[in-house]
Amino acid sequence: MIDEDVVFGGEAERRWVDGDGVGVPRFANALSYGVGSTSFRPCIDLHSGQVKQIVGGSLTDDGEGLKTNFVSERDAAWFAAKYKQDALRGGHVIKLGPGNDEAARSALAAYPGGLQIGGGITAENAAEWIAAGASHVIVTSYLFDSEGKFRQDRLDALVAAVGRERLVIDLSCRRQSDGGWVVAMNRWQTLTDMTLNRESLERLAEFCDEFLIHAADVEGMCGGIDEELVQALGEWSPIPVTYAGGARSIDDLELVNRLSNGHVDLTIGSALDLFGGDLIRYDDCVAFNREGEKR
Repeated sequence: MIDEDVVFGGEAERRWVDGDGVGVPRFANALSYGVGSTSFRPCIDLHSGQVKQIVGGSLTDDGEGLKTNFVSERDAAWFAAKYKQDALRGGHVIKLGPGNDEAARSALAAYPGGLQIGGGITAENAAEWIAAGASHVIVTSYLFDSEGKFRQDRLDALVAAVGRERLVIDLSCRRQSDGGWVVAMNRWQTLTDMTLNRESLERLAEFCDEFLIHAADVEGMCGGIDEELVQALGEWSPIPVTYAGGARSIDDLELVNRLSNGHVDLTIGSALDLFGGDLIRYDDCVAFNREGEKR
């Protein structure tokens, strides 16, 4: 939501970043929601200061069992500058653990207003990251206590700190035996008390601009997206959603577009040649977005 009186699915007000004339919308919900076409959203995942692609479920506090698909020789700022050059908007920088602040700041400086930032975000530091150049802050674990219980007071504090229009709530989840999904926190190690469903999305949508949802069970495996989850997100969410997890073909962009009726965007990581993958060409994703702008 850009303004409180905006009508979902209507023409979104666009706000532009001053600068070099690239024309980057300040708020990402002007990018996709209401346009009716899925977009490719880029990412920069940081671990120990390096750009990496990691199998989602393998990231733990002690680092044991970590499965890494890719470690880049290029720094975060290089990727951010490339995304800016290719006019890719609404991508996210995720800090996976400590030691990533410097790299994250360099990425935001290379593409001010063009990237969202997540990882260790709190009500106390959120405004600092906006000032550093992030279009939005992304938050998950802060919204829950150590036992995984949702804290509305913390969400209220974040909204007070930066405004709902600069907030993305990450509801990354794990599939349960009954077929549903439960939101996971703490690098997806801890299940929370929040079920991912229409009710929870509609309730939280009042406090944020977008949702980011990693399907933790398939993240980094290049084994195919969670089609049922994508379809559900397209039906349930009243605001823009970016899905990540399992993409393995350029055709997955059109698949997400069809399943979600154009209401869900897709982030592609380990399968991308930009991150050492051999399944999807980055240039094809850029071309997909450009074709989508013509539709």
